[in-house]
Amino acid sequence: MSTRNPKWQSDEIILALNLYFSPDRGSIDSKNPKIIALSQTLNDLEIVTNRPDAEKFRNPNGVTLKLSNFRAVDPEYTKQGKKGMTGGSKLDEELFKKYRNDLPQLKKLAESILKINKDAALVQAISTIEEDETIWDDAAVEGQAHYKIHKYRERSRSIVKKKIQWAWSKFGKLTCEVCDFDFEEHYGELGRGFIECHHRVPLSKLETNTITKIDNLALVCSNCHRILHKDIDNLSVESLREMLHR
Repeated sequence: MSTRNPKWQSDEIILALNLYFSPDRGSIDSKNPKIIALSQTLNDLEIVTNRPDAEKFRNPNGVTLKLSNFRAVDPEYTKQGKKGMTGGSKLDEELFKKYRNDLPQLKKLAESILKINKDAALVQAISTIEEDETIWDDAAVEGQAHYKIHKYRERSRSIVKKKIQWAWSKFGKLTCEVCDFDFEEHYGELGRGFIECHHRVPLSKLETNTITKIDNLALVCSNCHRILHKDIDNLSVESLREMLHR
């Protein structure tokens, strides 16, 4: 059995990036109190529970190495003729490029990730959400915790039931808001009442304490739902519908 710890996940990289860009970060070495504090934070979080080598898991040396990896893709650092540590991941580079020009959003995400993981009830709720390929699709997701909250709200029985009831009363049927697919029309009684809900609010604007309303949900077929999640923070129901019909 492997004793290597799992690769860094996007939530962890976002937290590390937030420290990297902090104006009072200090030196990148394992004795820096801020790096030691981040190491402790990463160990306290519920982001990664499988830790074969618990002693080395996100320890100060590992956090220092991760911040040094960022230097290798930081143009402000490399233009001085310096080099960071090689061996960083593709995800490191993608997230670095994504947030280097949007530090307020990076800080907001980092604070939100910490807030989510301090809420025991929320952690328990999203722990029921399975990990699919979108969660592991690197920078396509603005943090696994935010994506799991998104999916959790899509499956909230009470609000989904209200959305479906609203559609039945208004249209007398359930059709995909993107492609107009009707499960009952294609599968008969077996498909009656079957539809999926997509949460319209982009992950970057998703607040952990916001109550989901039926206007936040769109009724979609399984295929369109999957495509919407492929570019979850940029692709809207309306833009996908326009794309499909065009």
